[in-house]
Amino acid sequence: MNALSKIALDLVRMLWKKSNTIKYPYVQAEVPQSFRGALKYNAALCTGCKLCERVCPADAIVIEKVADKQFKATVHMDKCIFCGQCVDSCRRKSLENTVDFELATSDKASLKVDI
Repeated sequence: MNALSKIALDLVRMLWKKSNTIKYPYVQAEVPQSFRGALKYNAALCTGCKLCERVCPADAIVIEKVADKQFKATVHMDKCIFCGQCVDSCRRKSLENTVDFELATSDKASLKVDI
């Protein structure tokens, strides 16, 4: 059997094989619960220790004091590398990863999220 007929045979076999790709974005992608997507911040639990800000390798988090014992977190999603270091180091569990991964935008200002 020559090389051309082997190629033709492989092509015919592939017609009946299941596809290896998914139909995203037409079919919603399934992501595992442990996926490290966009951050979620619970200001009520935050004590303002700024540990998450210090451990962030991309300098994507800024914690500001708003009032007495009230803090605001600003996350620069364009800088975030979704490593989860801030979530792991938060003693009060005020930060958590979500499964949101569709963050593409043409407006860079919308990637600065006050959470």
